[in-house]
Amino acid sequence: MTAALVDRVRHRLAGTDIELTAAVVADAVRSEAGGVLADSDVLEALRVLRQEFSGTGPLDPLLADPGTTDVLVTAPDQVWVDGGAGLRRTTVTFPDEDAVRRLAQRLAVAAGRRLDDASPCVDGWLPGSGVRLHAVLPPIAERTCLSLRVLRPATHDLEALQRLGTFDDDIGLALRSIVRKRLAFLVIGGTGSGKTSLLSALLGCVPATERIVCVEDASELSPGHPQFVRLTARPANVEGAGEVTARELVREALRMRPDRIVVGEVRGAEVRELLTSLNTGHEGGAGTLHANSPAEVPARLEALGALGGLAPHALHSQVAAALRIVLHMRRDNGVRYLNEIGAFERTGDGLVVRPVWTRAKGWHDKGLLC
Repeated sequence: MTAALVDRVRHRLAGTDIELTAAVVADAVRSEAGGVLADSDVLEALRVLRQEFSGTGPLDPLLADPGTTDVLVTAPDQVWVDGGAGLRRTTVTFPDEDAVRRLAQRLAVAAGRRLDDASPCVDGWLPGSGVRLHAVLPPIAERTCLSLRVLRPATHDLEALQRLGTFDDDIGLALRSIVRKRLAFLVIGGTGSGKTSLLSALLGCVPATERIVCVEDASELSPGHPQFVRLTARPANVEGAGEVTARELVREALRMRPDRIVVGEVRGAEVRELLTSLNTGHEGGAGTLHANSPAEVPARLEALGALGGLAPHALHSQVAAALRIVLHMRRDNGVRYLNEIGAFERTGDGLVVRPVWTRAKGWHDKGLLC
């Protein structure tokens, strides 16, 4: 079966409004072939064209692997996957650059976005899959670049994380104490370090009599809790309408009689509303934040506060009154673990996070938590 035949069938089917069943595709293949085809040729055509019109094409098997966190396409013959132990090159390939571009554009449409020469970059969520899409077209990139991030629900409880070596028995008791004492906290770390897993496990320790309202960009948190309510942000559609931001949802959460308010990932102006909520009686709230170390957290919060119109001194006062604890997660050689526990402290120069416990040196101030 030639590439020209597949191309003719592709164009034939692209102009139809009927459902693309296997029978429809097979009839199109035979019609465009202009003669009798072997069953093996028809099956091969079905396989190729199914990849063109459904799912994520040849990337489907990679995304179906439960260990996959990222799938990256940097060229037709360069498809990489990260399963938590670092990137590795796969044997998956595309026929040519046009095939990568067609897939990227089809996925953009599925995400309700636009990707073409006039709008060569796209960021969105594939519906019903928990997969985040990012794509860039030439000439912004040398070749079409496609990045798919798999966000899997965080379902581990504290006992499971402890068995995995994330922390020991002593720290497990300290983490439960944080929840019991209603100390507001942030879980920080780099991408894939286990921030969401730890936050979800801690929320599972919240008493069943308390109501948790959570704001997320995508549905990642799945704590074992009977009163967990999720609000999910929504991007604008291709017309630029219909956006619902995390900042708006934090305000909505305040009207839903929450005992604890959680922001799955603090990444923008919503930090202002979160801090306000924590300072108005909603103790024990939480969130995650991208930061490489506890020492970087004050500066990171200052940058986000600026997006919400908070001056540094105002943010320092809000944080010092609202947030108490920082939990730092790390990933080394595919192993995720709790590296440090810190506490916010107001100083004459602003705000710092002082160590309470570190994996390397143990306790600095055990009395704060135990």
